[in-house]
Amino acid sequence: MPALAHDLRPCQHHIQRIQHAHRTHRTRRAALVFLLGLAMSLLAVPTRSYSAPPPKESVVVAQLPSSFTWSSSGQLISPKPDANHPVVSVKDPTVVQANGKWHVFMTTANTAGSWSLAYTSFTDWSGASAAPLTYLDTNPNIGTGYRAAPQVFYFAPKNLWYLVYQTGPPSYSTSTNPGNPQSWSAPRTFQNAAPSGTLDYWTICDSAMCYLFSADDNGHVYRSETSVGEFPGGFRNTQLVLQDSKFALFEGGAVYRVQGTNTYLLLWEAFAGDGRRYYRSFTAQGLTGQWQPLAATEGNPFARATNVTFPSGAWTKDISHGELIRAGNDQTMTINPCRLQFLYQGLNPSAGGDYSQLPYRLGLLTQTNSTC
Repeated sequence: MPALAHDLRPCQHHIQRIQHAHRTHRTRRAALVFLLGLAMSLLAVPTRSYSAPPPKESVVVAQLPSSFTWSSSGQLISPKPDANHPVVSVKDPTVVQANGKWHVFMTTANTAGSWSLAYTSFTDWSGASAAPLTYLDTNPNIGTGYRAAPQVFYFAPKNLWYLVYQTGPPSYSTSTNPGNPQSWSAPRTFQNAAPSGTLDYWTICDSAMCYLFSADDNGHVYRSETSVGEFPGGFRNTQLVLQDSKFALFEGGAVYRVQGTNTYLLLWEAFAGDGRRYYRSFTAQGLTGQWQPLAATEGNPFARATNVTFPSGAWTKDISHGELIRAGNDQTMTINPCRLQFLYQGLNPSAGGDYSQLPYRLGLLTQTNSTC
């Protein structure tokens, strides 16, 4: 037995060396796995904590206040009649900034009570009053006839500008250059759009869908929809999305996305108890969300003569059909909620008579209670 034991020692020694090698290999493998895991975790940390900054609009997220105060300019844009255009009012403005200029489209009314469209542009609001008006009926594609309540925006998916307006039904023209009044195409009618009897159409899109809002002057706000890919065709699924008394939800509606959020702001014109026009506001999460009042009463309006100061003199008691200045000019209708500005129509408080002959002019509100 001792001799056998002696003969086994080299084998045992060899086995021990193999076992030691296995242990060393396992230890090294475990260490390597640990180090690889540590390296991967270290690489993962910066990805979570120091990722590339998000788009600029989502970095600074401001909330809309629950009440608003404003300061108004004087009259900035007035009629400029000529031999073929005896215009008495300019109203229903829509505005974008592109190529270093402000581009404003508006409704006009003449002495015969006919409605049409006009355009002006300028580099700074201080030059708005002197800027010439171009009447869009001089564009043979648009021509004469009833045209009113425009909305202009750039539809990025098709690289085209759209001018939406009413010819009775909701219609649109397109252009590649909003600064050239002669470039707009002949009006086409949206397919299966809003219910008959509606007016003041407003288009807004999210990443997948486009929506067409409208009013019926009887307390109802409607919304039709189509996909971004189908736009401007395919509008369907018309729904009643907001309802109140006739004069509490009248006309002149607009809907905007609040920059950096999924919050949307809806503005709708109403009549106050004194018979003057003013704006109410509502918000929703998403364009198909439920609209909730924001500043929506006569005592707490979005914009009314009672929450507006007029440093140059109170030239109007009506804050009527207007549009917010947008952060961009595309179909998302995005606004920066900091220091809002609102281009609106107003008129001499003593004016009266036939509606088409009321002397509407355009002025600009600037928010004075912004928190950012």
